[in-house]
Amino acid sequence: MRGQQERTGPLFSYVSTEERIPRAHPLRQVRRLADQALDGLNPTFCRLYPEGGRPSIPPEQLLLALLLQAIYGIRSERMLIEQLDYNLLFRWFVGLNPDDPLWHPTTFSKNRDRLLNEELMARFLELLLAAPEVKPLLSSEHFSVDGTLLRAWASHSSLERIDGRDDDPAPPSGGKGFGGTARKEAKRSRGDFRGLLLSNQTHRSRSDGEARLFR
Repeated sequence: MRGQQERTGPLFSYVSTEERIPRAHPLRQVRRLADQALDGLNPTFCRLYPEGGRPSIPPEQLLLALLLQAIYGIRSERMLIEQLDYNLLFRWFVGLNPDDPLWHPTTFSKNRDRLLNEELMARFLELLLAAPEVKPLLSSEHFSVDGTLLRAWASHSSLERIDGRDDDPAPPSGGKGFGGTARKEAKRSRGDFRGLLLSNQTHRSRSDGEARLFR
């Protein structure tokens, strides 16, 4: 018999988020290891917060949410908050019940900037990665990163040889009075780097010495 789709959902749900998350889901193990790392940071959290005042976003939830953002490559904190609003898996991981109110994106960002510095975040990752169970979860088979996450004051046109010499001339174009260096500069101005041998061993950016070539 064909089942009928009900347009109106039930008013109440009696299934907890803990029951909805599969027992074999990899985030379960990540959450357990993250909780162990957060327990080690509890004395630090106690020193950061005063006794009185309005309660803030729990630092444990801040760090767990940022960990989710890194794992799933969420592009912005605003999108992270949007996911936390309707994604039960994310709510479970951070420790939010389905009916718990969610933070405003600006409130989340202000709490993160005011209370979680780079040293504290680095300590959290150190404690997390130090667990022996973490190594089997990591893989070196493939690594990809969104180019917008790489900050560099550099471009291909800013590269120059480390030894100060000119690059090898590009293949002849058939024109007269057009030297190799001039051809090289013309190709770069057009964004065409074919025929130019560029590598991290021979070239550095004149605008950002720490920038490196990646593919």
